[in-house]
Amino acid sequence: MSKKALFAGSFDPFTKGHQNIVDRALQSVADEVVIAIGINRDKHSTFSCEERLQAIRKLYKDNPKVHVDTYEGLTTDYAQRIGADFLLRGVRSVKDFEFERDIAEVNKRLTGIETVLLFTTPEYACISSSVVRELMSYNTNVNDFLPTT
Repeated sequence: MSKKALFAGSFDPFTKGHQNIVDRALQSVADEVVIAIGINRDKHSTFSCEERLQAIRKLYKDNPKVHVDTYEGLTTDYAQRIGADFLLRGVRSVKDFEFERDIAEVNKRLTGIETVLLFTTPEYACISSSVVRELMSYNTNVNDFLPTT
């Protein structure tokens, strides 16, 4: 039986860490991955939903194991609707991991859907995802802020 993972909401095609998560999920826990962008007009993003979708589709156009979609409403409702076996979440720090783990436990109790937490690329593990997003929103090279040791 095929295992389906949902990577929803936060996938940024311009962030190598997110691509790394999808690739690792396909290698270890999922037979297919659905990358879905939540349509939320209140959430600020550096790139429009359409720009993100086009970039994601371009990245995975030759990979039949990756599907791209949009959804409105709750991520868990969408996950249940498409029959996802689990959610994929990327974390960059221990603090992010602890936060996401708590959310994963609540989601599991409410929906029965497991969450797989994967650290993004190791070079970003020392800084929080919110800092990375903030720096990127100003077109800043995040690598300038990483330790060199």
